[in-house]
Amino acid sequence: MANPTADWERVGDRFYRKVKLYDAVFDQDLELENYVIAGAPYGGAIALCRDEEKIHTYRGSQAAKTSIDVYSCSGKLVRRINWDKGSIRGLGWSEDEKLLIVTKDGSVRCYYDLQGDFTQFSLGNGAEEHGVTSCRFWSTGFVAMLSNNHLIAVSHYIEPRPKLLAIPPEGTIHSWSLIPPAYTLSRSVEVLLAVDKTIYVVDTSDAEDRILQDGPFKHVSVSPNGRFVTLYTEDGKVWVISSDFQKKLSEYDSKAKTVPKDVQWCGNNSVVLAWEDEVHMVGPNGAALKYYYDGWVHLLADIDGVRLITNDVCEFLQKVPEDTEEVFKLGSTAPASVLLDAVDQLEKKSPKADDNIKLIRANLDEAIDMCIRAAGHEYSSHWQKQLLKAASFGKSVLDLYNSDDFVNMCETLRVLNAVRDYRIGLSLSYDEYLRLTPAKLVQRLINRQEYLLAIRVSEYLRLPTDKIYVHWATQKVRNSTADEDAICAAVVAKLASKRGVSFDTIARAAYDEGRAHLATQLLNHEPRAGKQVPLLLSMEEDTLALDKAIESGDTDLIFFVLLHLKSKLPLASFFRLLSTRPLASALVESSAAANDTPLLKDLYYQDDRLLPSSNLLLSSALAQPTTPQKLDKLKLAAKTLADSKDPAALFHQRTLADAQSLLRVQDALSRDLDAAYIGLSLNATLHTLIRTGYSKRALKIQSDFHLSEKSFAWIRLRALVAARNWGELEELSKARRSAIAWEPYFNAVLGAGNTKLAGVFVGKCTGLTAQERSEMWVKCGMVGKAGEELVKVKDVEGLERLKETAGERGVVLELERLIKTLRPKR
Repeated sequence: MANPTADWERVGDRFYRKVKLYDAVFDQDLELENYVIAGAPYGGAIALCRDEEKIHTYRGSQAAKTSIDVYSCSGKLVRRINWDKGSIRGLGWSEDEKLLIVTKDGSVRCYYDLQGDFTQFSLGNGAEEHGVTSCRFWSTGFVAMLSNNHLIAVSHYIEPRPKLLAIPPEGTIHSWSLIPPAYTLSRSVEVLLAVDKTIYVVDTSDAEDRILQDGPFKHVSVSPNGRFVTLYTEDGKVWVISSDFQKKLSEYDSKAKTVPKDVQWCGNNSVVLAWEDEVHMVGPNGAALKYYYDGWVHLLADIDGVRLITNDVCEFLQKVPEDTEEVFKLGSTAPASVLLDAVDQLEKKSPKADDNIKLIRANLDEAIDMCIRAAGHEYSSHWQKQLLKAASFGKSVLDLYNSDDFVNMCETLRVLNAVRDYRIGLSLSYDEYLRLTPAKLVQRLINRQEYLLAIRVSEYLRLPTDKIYVHWATQKVRNSTADEDAICAAVVAKLASKRGVSFDTIARAAYDEGRAHLATQLLNHEPRAGKQVPLLLSMEEDTLALDKAIESGDTDLIFFVLLHLKSKLPLASFFRLLSTRPLASALVESSAAANDTPLLKDLYYQDDRLLPSSNLLLSSALAQPTTPQKLDKLKLAAKTLADSKDPAALFHQRTLADAQSLLRVQDALSRDLDAAYIGLSLNATLHTLIRTGYSKRALKIQSDFHLSEKSFAWIRLRALVAARNWGELEELSKARRSAIAWEPYFNAVLGAGNTKLAGVFVGKCTGLTAQERSEMWVKCGMVGKAGEELVKVKDVEGLERLKETAGERGVVLELERLIKTLRPKR
């Protein structure tokens, strides 16, 4: 196997390597020099579109049509997007592999997957009037330059809000670049404009001159970490300065007579210049390397290197990682290098393997860790295995070692080797994989419709697989030409046993393709009603949506459907829909009772529910401000029940008639007595009249409304006690009988504090026992009277107990006398 340092070259005090990723990338007939190329970050897809300013070889009418071709790094065509929407002025990618296309009139299309689906928005801010001339992209946004040199920034693509930056100075702009918001102090994008002989920094509020004198600068490029800026001068010199323009770090003279077509950063420590078939890489302190190619070469910068694309080859130029350099560098004495040599000696069955282990025993754990990390940075599976063998050998020597990093690296390398295969073409480095994350790598595989590999990677890395199956099913319902029943059966058979799969997404895709029947069939397999119902409503399957919501038992979901249907359907149709669904009808009724009385009235009328309709009118009557209005509403309530034969309705009708009569009486009382009677019940009306001294009027009303003697007696008693009308109560005590007996009179009067009058009613309680009457006398404070009651029944024991509770001496003597009269003489 070739030595891993064979493709290393020293630049200053650093080593750089150029790794061949793929060969025979593009067809030889593809004239790369006539194309604009943009590469997605993290080894992602490559987009090609024709450069409109260059002349192309005519290859027939079909080939003459404008298109944007998306390839993998290995040259596999992923998608061809036919284009007829105007002149393209910007082509770029976001970090999550969204393809951005900006046209001259300021229209922006964001292709959020690699299947041709897109969202669109406009830049505004004069873009249509002045036209876009060029764009610069960063991981989550871009800046567009107009023909009047104005700059429009878009910071994200989910809810794009184009914003005009500060007005730049007048003059010819020779080149420009940007510093992403993550690397600026203002946390907004800053644009570097090469105007005349200087550089201006433009942000949202200001355009600041950095006062340089050696321009004009034909290229401006910013390092991935935003800390350094490369300037290419008109006389062929390359400057590397700090991004605050305070320090010049290095200078390189390319001695080139022509301006390079592209200048990009290789990681954060070197700059790459590309002419047609020549590449210069400038490292720290002006040291440089030169590469020559047989054809046109394009540069695609990434976070840790730069991809070099020609028709024949795709290469990755990067600084050799420190761990790799320590292990493989010629003459290295690092513990990891010694450990790797020990494995080589072990395979040769040489005793030197043991000598090497003894030599690095003190630093063996460090050597293992470095071998593991170096394996991640290798592209050759042979050297990956050798480094992991070295780490495994070192682990076997140590008594204790945490193998988590070793296991994780083995898993990572299996995944990286799988996706780097030319049939997939995702040429990620280890650092790019860590930045991208496994979940986003799986998403990239899904977008390429590499479902089997995506599932295997997800299962291997213990990631959820539901999105993969849903995407597969979505594409199947979109693209399959089979009949809808067969498609549904195939999708259900594949997904029925998969956890977490949401059929609503698949059904929505089917509906968007005009396959409503298939969408309905698929929704029947969605277990969550909250996912089913919104889509059914959008499909105008209103009845089915309501039934699904009712089956779920989720009242919020039912209300959601009902509100949608109420706003959409005529009222009669809405009520007919409710007539066979009691739960939905009850929910509408309860909601309308609180918030929408007219709707409730219409609902009762539609269902021919006379009694609730009458009750609604009764409630309305109570809310009316004047008596005539109240009477009118009560008449309507009674009229509603006129044709009903229901006993409850008949009773209700009589009650409404009594309510009208009572209201008329109360109106007359209010006028005659200048008091508020309207709104009181019959009992409250009588109580008020008796309490205010109008007992005769109360008696007449009792007679008119056929109120029972018992009820009236209770009302009169409470009213007289409340008014402290002791005289009338004393007159009542002279009556021979009471409809409610006399004990309530005693309790009420005693409760009001009149013990004397309460005692009057004790003797009238003939239905009680002597002992009970005795207790009543005691409550009145008349112990002597209590004793007389007990004497009548000759209760000596009761008298003895009474004597014990008596306090006054005179009362005690009287009780003793009564006791003696009952005891037999000796």
